[in-house]
Amino acid sequence: MKINGNEIRPGNVITHKNGLWLAVKTQAVKPGKGPAYAQVELKNLIDGTKLNERFRASETVERVRLEQKDHQYLYAEGDMLTFMDTDTYDQIQIPRELLEDRAAFLQDGMKVTVESHEGRAIGVALPDHVTLAVVEADPVVKGQTAASSYKPAMLENGVRVMVPPFVEAGERVVVDTNEITYVKRAE
Repeated sequence: MKINGNEIRPGNVITHKNGLWLAVKTQAVKPGKGPAYAQVELKNLIDGTKLNERFRASETVERVRLEQKDHQYLYAEGDMLTFMDTDTYDQIQIPRELLEDRAAFLQDGMKVTVESHEGRAIGVALPDHVTLAVVEADPVVKGQTAASSYKPAMLENGVRVMVPPFVEAGERVVVDTNEITYVKRAE
């Protein structure tokens, strides 16, 4: 599907320079002189390289539709993660590096969406939020009363996030898996 260069949005997958690229960030720029353009940060879905490109509104790019299937996370073995198709029960293995830092949020039996292009897995979409226990939280410093003061905490999966001062070790919190940030206390 062809789209104009100024219609590229974060999350879109496009073909560019004989490769598959994911739009990570986009910014509309209108210089004082010359035509407007979209400044797009792209990430190559095959080798992970990054690229900054300018696309004018008059340019067209090919937007790629990815096949999405529901899978269930089973286990990790070395650098490979094993998922099971929830319809056919077929198992596939995906390299851990495809998920980068978000691989730490995988939990046994978690439902995920595997995105593939021409039969090759190129992405895994985790649930937006997961609930994890805080195993270690720094004590609150007396006199720190600013509303925006956060303290570091270690989660049960080994990931460090900044949490509000009232969160203590042993509590369960909801974490955003995309931004890797604290959302709220778990109910």
